[in-house]
Amino acid sequence: MPERLRHHFEPRFGWMNDPNGLCFYEDQVHAFFQQNPYGPIWGAMYWGHAVSDDLLHWEEQPLALVPDQWYENRGGCWSGSAVVHGDELYLFYTGVSDDLGQTVCVARSGDGRYFQKHRDNPVIRRSPDGSADFRDPKVTKIGDTYYMVVGSGSGGVGRVQLYRSEKLLDWRYAGVLLEGEQYGRVIECPDFFPLGDGFVLMFSQMDRPANLRSTMFVHGDFDGAAFTPRGEYTPAIGPHFYAPQSFQDDKGRRVVIGWLYSWSKPLDEGADYAGALSIPLELKWAQGRLTLFPVEEARHLLCSDDPLVATGPGFVEIASDYEQPLRWQGPLRRVDILRDTKTIEVFINGGEAVFSYWFGR
Repeated sequence: MPERLRHHFEPRFGWMNDPNGLCFYEDQVHAFFQQNPYGPIWGAMYWGHAVSDDLLHWEEQPLALVPDQWYENRGGCWSGSAVVHGDELYLFYTGVSDDLGQTVCVARSGDGRYFQKHRDNPVIRRSPDGSADFRDPKVTKIGDTYYMVVGSGSGGVGRVQLYRSEKLLDWRYAGVLLEGEQYGRVIECPDFFPLGDGFVLMFSQMDRPANLRSTMFVHGDFDGAAFTPRGEYTPAIGPHFYAPQSFQDDKGRRVVIGWLYSWSKPLDEGADYAGALSIPLELKWAQGRLTLFPVEEARHLLCSDDPLVATGPGFVEIASDYEQPLRWQGPLRRVDILRDTKTIEVFINGGEAVFSYWFGR
């Protein structure tokens, strides 16, 4: 059995991927995630659940969502998000069924542990453009309005669909927030939130070759209806970083956690579990610069050198057996490294670029 990670969450057993429902509720950070609790491979999806008091030490909880309804009978409960509304925690997730395909569903809880599914699920039954790909709803409150972004795509064009609601359950379609062939045929795991002097649309590009720079950050302006991009950024180089989600914590920070693994990675020898959460990262926008850097609680784990990391004038390179070189070039001012038992995360120039690599086998 391989040694477990010391500073990252891994499930006790089974497969995990996308972090879902990241939120601060009842004085704890909650991280949900897609999970197959019966083996370290993809299967019908459940929602796993873990909580933390400090963003470093996680306690696994009972399963939050189980695919036990007709609208989940083909693929289970896929990715989504969480919203604190009053004293309750709402989960918005993707139900996948034979009859309707991918739909938006909701469940809620008064204690953050046990959830009841809404009697009128699915609350959104079809994609507005007829696409079979319609998943990963992420809900954010901006002002007095709730906005939901959903990943979609058709005809080779990836899209982010936008919905709005005043009461959290009465969703109205508001149009396409962003689209383009350059983002791949389907946009996954979108996330939309205010940051700095504008807004950020974060999403994953499923067709990105070798999973390098598959997470896109688009910074721009939003007037309540239309999003106008100012610039695009890809600080998360990967290759073992995908489907990140963000939340605002009790300190007002925009915290991002990604899936630390990949679809193509072979299972570690002897392991009966697969996948982990990345170290929690604080996302900042300042002086025209977007950075991802470990939250303060994790910075004592950082060091400046490691046998796997070579640096020189204008370059950083990570020793790996990955299919492409893990190399960065540019003006180099600083390198911070977070090494765990079988993973390494390398932060360049305070988070202008980030490598996340699982070297264990």
